[in-house]
Amino acid sequence: MALTPTGTRELLARLGHSPKRFLGQNFLVDGNIVRKSLELAQVAAGDAVAEVGPGLGTLTEALLEAGAEVWAVELDRTLHAHLEEGLSTRYPTTFHLVEGDAVELPLAGMPPDRVAASKVVANLPYAISTPWMDAVLSGDLPSRLVLMLQKEAADRYAAAPGGGNFGAISIFLQAAYDVAPGHKVSPACFHPRPDVDSALMHLVRKPAPFIFSAGEKAIVRRCFQQRRKQIGAIIRDQIPDHEAQWRELLQADGFLSTVRAETIPVATWIKLVTANRRST
Repeated sequence: MALTPTGTRELLARLGHSPKRFLGQNFLVDGNIVRKSLELAQVAAGDAVAEVGPGLGTLTEALLEAGAEVWAVELDRTLHAHLEEGLSTRYPTTFHLVEGDAVELPLAGMPPDRVAASKVVANLPYAISTPWMDAVLSGDLPSRLVLMLQKEAADRYAAAPGGGNFGAISIFLQAAYDVAPGHKVSPACFHPRPDVDSALMHLVRKPAPFIFSAGEKAIVRRCFQQRRKQIGAIIRDQIPDHEAQWRELLQADGFLSTVRAETIPVATWIKLVTANRRST
């Protein structure tokens, strides 16, 4: 597969395909980043791996050559046909390709009994990064995720409480995964070259991951809709049935009702929604 800007341009020309910005089609052209992705994910023969937006198949082929069984979801029809003609015929038993929306198929249709031990290795389009992550965090969790993201998204996912980047998706993700050391990626590693820096993010499932229900996620999101508002006022307006209980739990963890949602750590958010579970 093409691992250089020239080779990538030539392949795209043969396919008659122009990269689509709205699909986040910035193709990897650096073999070192591909190798780093497999290294961080600790990909070994026999592993079940999900890939989102395989594109031209650069990363996909490396995964298959490493002996992984790959489930991939591609929305672009031209690229889907290219992958089907090339990799599907060469790896008929270990490459499972579906055409569709990754938010609806976050693990590319991987069988449920393979998910717990699986890994995700993907160059994730920025436009779907948060809804895709939210979908992954709503079901059975893969053991490890290695994701190429725009740095802005990676910063939100890894943000600590107290900063402007810390929000609902930070809480949902960090309740389930530990953020391991990743790798900064230059725009020069892609074709076409993006206008922003990227990051190779490395996430490892916690020994006892916590998954927020859809209703609990909605409550947390409401608490972040007015970021400058004090948590006491938000509780009074948004969850009046649990106001006294939440105030008591916050106080027990050392937080006054005058703090803002972004200052409350993940562990406390888990206590708050768990209290809701007990009382419903």
